[in-house]
Amino acid sequence: MENPLHLLMNPKSVATAGAGNNPEKMGTLQALSIIKDGYQGKFYPVHPTDGMVLGHKAYASALDLPEPPDLAMLVVPTKQVIPVLEDFGRIGTRRAIIITAGFKETGADGRSMEDRLNETADRYGIRFLGPNCMGMLNTQLSLNLTVANLTGKPGSLGMASQSGTYVTQTLAYLRKRGIRFSKAISVGNEANINIIDALEYLGEDEHTKAIILYIEGIRDGRRFIETARKITPHKPVLAQYVGGSGAGARAGMSHTGAMAGPDFLYDGIFKQAGVIRVHTIEDLYSHGWALAAQPPLRGRRVGVMTNSGGPGTAISHHADLGGLDVPRYSEELQSRIRPLIPGHASSANPVDLTFHLDMQLLSTQIPEMIMQSGEVDGVILHGAMATGFMREVYPHLRGLLNNIPEEQFLDRFRKDMTETVLLPRKYGLPLLVSSFFGDDDDYTKAYQDNDIPVFDSPEKAARAMASFLRHKEIRDRKTIIQTDLPERSDEAAQIIKKALEHRQHALDEFQAKKILSLYGIRVTRESLTMTADEAVQAARGIGYPVAVKACSWEVMHKTGKGLLALNLRTEKEVRRSLRSIRQAAGSSVPVLIQEMVSGIREFVAGMTRFEGFGPCILFGLGGVLTEALKDSVWRSAPLSVVDAQEMIQDIRARKLVGEFRGMPAVDTTALAGILQRVGFIALLHPEIAEIDLNPIIIAGSSPIVADALFVLG
Repeated sequence: MENPLHLLMNPKSVATAGAGNNPEKMGTLQALSIIKDGYQGKFYPVHPTDGMVLGHKAYASALDLPEPPDLAMLVVPTKQVIPVLEDFGRIGTRRAIIITAGFKETGADGRSMEDRLNETADRYGIRFLGPNCMGMLNTQLSLNLTVANLTGKPGSLGMASQSGTYVTQTLAYLRKRGIRFSKAISVGNEANINIIDALEYLGEDEHTKAIILYIEGIRDGRRFIETARKITPHKPVLAQYVGGSGAGARAGMSHTGAMAGPDFLYDGIFKQAGVIRVHTIEDLYSHGWALAAQPPLRGRRVGVMTNSGGPGTAISHHADLGGLDVPRYSEELQSRIRPLIPGHASSANPVDLTFHLDMQLLSTQIPEMIMQSGEVDGVILHGAMATGFMREVYPHLRGLLNNIPEEQFLDRFRKDMTETVLLPRKYGLPLLVSSFFGDDDDYTKAYQDNDIPVFDSPEKAARAMASFLRHKEIRDRKTIIQTDLPERSDEAAQIIKKALEHRQHALDEFQAKKILSLYGIRVTRESLTMTADEAVQAARGIGYPVAVKACSWEVMHKTGKGLLALNLRTEKEVRRSLRSIRQAAGSSVPVLIQEMVSGIREFVAGMTRFEGFGPCILFGLGGVLTEALKDSVWRSAPLSVVDAQEMIQDIRARKLVGEFRGMPAVDTTALAGILQRVGFIALLHPEIAEIDLNPIIIAGSSPIVADALFVLG
């Protein structure tokens, strides 16, 4: 099925309902954008009273139009939206943009009205953006349906945003920084077309080389992951998510009715999907534009070229923090660079000209040597400047130069920058520039006009290059093959059914581990007992030392409550511990006799269901350190083998997984299998609300689940 945005973004005719001749009205401003910014298609204003709108014949109703327009844009009062949309539906219009607000973001009444809006659209086969959005841009058609001015040549950066501001009010901000959209889509309340549809469309769009997303909440997490995974190995996708805090979630709900989730979950979802996460709108635009405009990074080696030690050090430091290498150049390359620079300057990397004003040397000659060498995969350059700097020093020099006019003075420093701006394409390597001068400087303007990103600080340029590395890692990722769900275990289903019939809110540990073992997860050897004699007999069968635990669904957590005893080595200790545990429990609870597993390394796995994402899987550092260190990662189920393996390598304590202090490397295939199977269990048994496997003890190299909790919902 074709994405509905293909027609919506490429209409041959546009009608506006709500545009008039009052320049203070949003509809008028958006109609002016259509008329003034170069759109060559047909334009039909619909207005109930004005016969002419902005110099064009107007129609009192959509029913009076000479043909059904490909696209209708509605900027009318909220109560008029449904009848106006119905009129367009009657004449055969199949795409719309509803700018008007006042729907589900306002509460229950607005939500009901939005439902009726969707019913009307469904009846006529209309797909629409909005409501409560700010339109869209297609720069290839010079089609601007926002309120701001669109100028300049088409770009290569696509955007989908749950905030209209970031599609329209920022156009002047982006223009000043040389950033140009290919397409930009404001999705608003996503009542019909959502941000995942927009992502899919931009992934298919040949003019879009990188995609940026502003997100306040995702409603269909699995589709988001699956859609992004098809795109991200070939085209960078970056996202800013702002709904993860309490304040952010509240603002998003009142803004577009977004459904926010915890920040840690979105961290995992983005990694699972191959989406690069950034944390500011500035980075979203600038990193996205850099990835859209420059060749990809082939490796992690970066050359740094500068005319100042401070910026060179800052670039190197932040490149290192981002996982990039700033390698020392070979003696051969340094021997070619040294004759060109002052004797005290560094040729090693960074190459530091120490306030050398030969801009040809800084911007072209030495960077080309570095690119030719094969010793770097990208270059970050700081300090190329001409008219911007000279304009600053002109007031001091004017008297010494017989009061030469400023422009005549500046003309002395204007250079032919053709070779400079061709370097990235010539060598197929990304070039990022840092400068303290804006587009009033000839170098900055030349770079921007030729799609070479210019950052206003050295650190920002380095952090952007780190995003190139993130996309290289995504491109190099192992192929993800989704594993089919196993058959549902009838025995496991019966355990859960009986527990629910007995009004249990959770399974006891014995029941939970039985289900784990039914799905191939290795658990400790154990036996459920009711009497002291049974407990002693079980301990003999398992072999000392053993653990003794209270085993009741009503006892969900045992540590610190006197409900378990560890490392028991004699019959006497078992009997004494059983009495102590039952005294602490206040009843004759069943007791689990369990083998003691020897292992220092402990991990945790779990499952929680999140609205919009379904069951999500946790992996992290386990045992008593779980809550203290909070070293854990999340993914959405079902997990592929690659997903599970990446989770294991994604925790901060990943060194514990390899050979560590005389201990063998963990069997990560078995550990990943546990994570996969926890996801399978959650999907096959939706009655389970939460799973907590803590600790998973590494015995030698093998992971064994020593404790398990299943909460029923």
